[in-house]
Amino acid sequence: METNNSGRRGFLKGALAASAATMVAAPGESAAQAAAKVPASASGPSSRTVAAETMGSHSAHDDELTGHVHNPGSDFMVDVFKAAKIDYVAVMTASSNRGLQESIVNYGGNKAPEMIVCCHEEAAAGFAHGYAKMAGKPMACMVHANVGLQHASMAIYNAWCDRVPMMVIAGNTADATKRRPGVEWMHTAVDQAVMVRDFVKFDDAPASLQHYAESFMRARSIATTPPMEPVLIVADGELQESPIEDRQALRIPKRVDVSPPEGDARAVAQAAEMLAGAKNPVIVVDRAARSQEGVELLVKLAEALNAPVIDLHARMNFPTTHYLNQSSLRRKYIGAADVILALEVDDLWAVANTVSDTPGRPSKGLVKPDARIVSISANYLYAKSNFGDLQRYQAADLPIAADAQATLPSLIEAIAHATSAARGSVIAARKQPMQAAFAAMRAAARNSAALGWDASPISTARLCQEIWAQIRNEKWALVSQPQFESFWAHRLWDITEYQQFIGHAGGYGIGYGLPAAAGAALACKGTGRIPVNIQPDGDFLMVPSVLWTLAHHEIPLLTIMHNNRAWHQETMHLVRMSSRRERDPESWRHGTLIEAPYVDYALVAKGMGVWAEGPISDPALLGPAIGRALAVVKRGLPALLDVVTQPR
Repeated sequence: METNNSGRRGFLKGALAASAATMVAAPGESAAQAAAKVPASASGPSSRTVAAETMGSHSAHDDELTGHVHNPGSDFMVDVFKAAKIDYVAVMTASSNRGLQESIVNYGGNKAPEMIVCCHEEAAAGFAHGYAKMAGKPMACMVHANVGLQHASMAIYNAWCDRVPMMVIAGNTADATKRRPGVEWMHTAVDQAVMVRDFVKFDDAPASLQHYAESFMRARSIATTPPMEPVLIVADGELQESPIEDRQALRIPKRVDVSPPEGDARAVAQAAEMLAGAKNPVIVVDRAARSQEGVELLVKLAEALNAPVIDLHARMNFPTTHYLNQSSLRRKYIGAADVILALEVDDLWAVANTVSDTPGRPSKGLVKPDARIVSISANYLYAKSNFGDLQRYQAADLPIAADAQATLPSLIEAIAHATSAARGSVIAARKQPMQAAFAAMRAAARNSAALGWDASPISTARLCQEIWAQIRNEKWALVSQPQFESFWAHRLWDITEYQQFIGHAGGYGIGYGLPAAAGAALACKGTGRIPVNIQPDGDFLMVPSVLWTLAHHEIPLLTIMHNNRAWHQETMHLVRMSSRRERDPESWRHGTLIEAPYVDYALVAKGMGVWAEGPISDPALLGPAIGRALAVVKRGLPALLDVVTQPR
């Protein structure tokens, strides 16, 4: 042991000497000039400076050296990460996770998991959110104690509402006698998880390394079982930094994936009978598909009934090119339906009803009084009451507690058995009207997109079409929310593959967009798929540092700013308020416009190390600029194009 310590001391002494030697100025050269010659990787604080600032006097330094730990608990924690198949962990560097962070790099080789360095915990959690939706598996994020968990809480809530698995690791020091005075007390908690417990599916604060291994693997299993949700593990600082007493006594449970629950056979048969016998069935999908297989199953289901599909866009559920995708005609088909099949629909009440945004909030039904609703959802299996992601209660006529995608094969088979020759004729007769309605719907969308085609600022329809013209022959993915551009991409683009769209934010928390897009881009890295992020400006301003992370890790992401120079959602609300109250109709400008000064997003991006152009307000210049940005992304680097746009 002493020989090893002496070797460590010798290494440190040699490294410090070498560092000092590189800083010696040549004859006629200033110290500053000498410093400028040092490679960027070595231009930070020297080892001697870091030691002096963190370890105190020379005697304290010697004491620190005599306390070497060659088998810290955090090394075992990294083994658990690897066993759980966690490829990436988004990290905002923090003292409460210092042992784990060091082990990831030096013991784990910064590979599976690889650290993705973030500048804010909200960004780190957002990264994990977007990654999981594109990769189809969870990513981890590490946050600093109670303050970091508070930073991350909005992004965790978004993932909760979006039914996305995420592994959150929070540092803490449970034993009060082991906390250093001052900051370590303020950054710890008796019950760390209480701050987010209402929007995580499972949490634990392991008291031993064996406890940690079992809890981590349990948490991963729970997170990835429908309904999928974030989970939280508190990594105690003493467990991270103390030596492992007996590594051979520790055991990591094997990773197992729980089969998603399939609908009860009798209930599925009943649903099939209702659908096969319906005159005007409608299928409403929200988070119905979890993979390309799910998309293909939904197509088979819809074609078996020739039923219109209304896609609520929480995921890529149904091809926009299919004649049964009638999403833009939602009110028409819902109002005429005699049987509605809802698949993983979060807000079933809003499918059947509407609320007027006027004083008193009057509501009215949208469906016929005798219409029947069949709802298949894993949400029936798990819920919490404190936050409103449950939505208003709507009783289905036939609720089935199951994962929709897992249930589709048996439902399709049951519909085939329930379809007699007479019923088959009725179903077949629906095809031609559906095809005609689809063609008319797409033509109407193209005609609407042509309005204001040459306007400046640039219309959102033209913005989306200019992007489409550049990517349509590529392997691509839309990794941003569609509602801020009036769903033009879904109305005009050919979206046919599951990985071509990751869905919306879940909790609609502003600040979701850029981190989630970056996480999805990380999942695309090395696959040849080009991630496209149509980025609202107000959302961008919440977490602009994500650009630095993209540049630092060379994550290719094409970001096109939807720069309408306002928080437009709130603008609409305030216009409504002033109009309703017969007050100054221009008062909405206070607090909703992003002006005086305008933000130069291209300049911000360049400052973060990202290739950028703009602002562009002339629509004639847009296409070539997108082409230049796309070329950068194809080279494996992030790019941002600032486009000044119409509100929506």
